[in-house]
Amino acid sequence: MVEDSQIKAEVSPFAIRKGEIKTFDGQDGYVSMNQIVHKINIGHITDIHFAILELINEFEFITSRQLMQMLTIKGYDVGTQDKLNNKLESLVKSKIITRYYFNSDEGKGIYRIYCLEKMGKYLLGTREIECKWQQSDNTKPVSMIKKRLAGNQVIIAYLQKVKVFDSYTVKPAIKAKVMAKIFKPSGGTVKLSKNNKSVDFLFEVIRREDNWQIKLIEKMKFYKDFYDNFVTNDSGFESVPQLILVCEDDKHMAETFKEIIINKIEFKNVNLYYTTDLKQVNNSLDKSLTEFKLDDKTKRYKAFVPEIKILK
Repeated sequence: MVEDSQIKAEVSPFAIRKGEIKTFDGQDGYVSMNQIVHKINIGHITDIHFAILELINEFEFITSRQLMQMLTIKGYDVGTQDKLNNKLESLVKSKIITRYYFNSDEGKGIYRIYCLEKMGKYLLGTREIECKWQQSDNTKPVSMIKKRLAGNQVIIAYLQKVKVFDSYTVKPAIKAKVMAKIFKPSGGTVKLSKNNKSVDFLFEVIRREDNWQIKLIEKMKFYKDFYDNFVTNDSGFESVPQLILVCEDDKHMAETFKEIIINKIEFKNVNLYYTTDLKQVNNSLDKSLTEFKLDDKTKRYKAFVPEIKILK
C-alpha cells in the first residue's frame, strides 16, 4: 500500500470530474446461499472476510486502500494490498459485495469503490450485526459517494495521526431544532480527548457538483439553526462541536467561504474552519485547517493557518 507520505497528487481523487458517471464493475448472475455456506464451511470465507463486510457496512462506500488502512488500524494482519484485493475479488464474485468505478471525459478513475450486496446483508445478519443497507443505496449519485470517500479519508487521517484521538461516528444525526430537521454531516464526526476533556469535530464535505452553491447554503442553514440554539447534550454533544468544511482544493475553500459570506450565514458559537482532501495526507494535521478573517487594515478577508496543538 502506498503510504500517505508517498502520495504526490495535485488533484484530489475525490474531486468531481467533468462528465463523470458511476460504472458497474461487479458480478452478474446468480449465487445461492448454499454456495456461500459451502465456501464458509471449507474455509474460503473466514473472519477476515466478515471484518471487511463490517467495515463496508459501517462506511457504506469505501476504497480498497481505505479498507486496508482500517483493517490495519483494527489489528488485522491482511498482508499486502494485493492479498486484500484478492479477498475483495472473491467477495465480489460471490455477490456478497459489489464494485463500481468512476468514468469521465478524463478516462477511468484509478480506484474502485466497494459496497454491500443483498447476500452481504444476510451474512451480517447471521452474526447479529445491524445492517440498514437497502438495494437502492447502491444507486446513489457520484457526488454523494465522493463525499463519503472524502469523509472516510478524514476519519482515517485523524485515527492515524492525532495522538488524542478518541472515537469516530460515520453517520451521526444532528437536529436543527427550529427547522425541525434531522440532518447528517456528510463527513462524519471525530472526538478528541485529553486530560478528561473532549472536543468533537463535525466534517461537512463540499464537492463541486451541479448547483453545489445552492446545496451548500441549504445545508449551512441547518448548521446555523443547530449552533445558534445549542445547549449541552444537544444531539449527544456535551459542548459545542467544531465545524470543519472539507473542500476539493484551496481555491474551492475560498469559493465556499465567499458563498457563505454572500448569503450572510454567520455562526454565534463557533469559528468556521476549512480544509481540503490533500491536507489529510500530510504527516501531521496540526496545520491542516484554514480560517478566514477580516483584515483590519485592508478590510478584506484573508486566509491564515492556525496551529491547532490538539491535532499534533
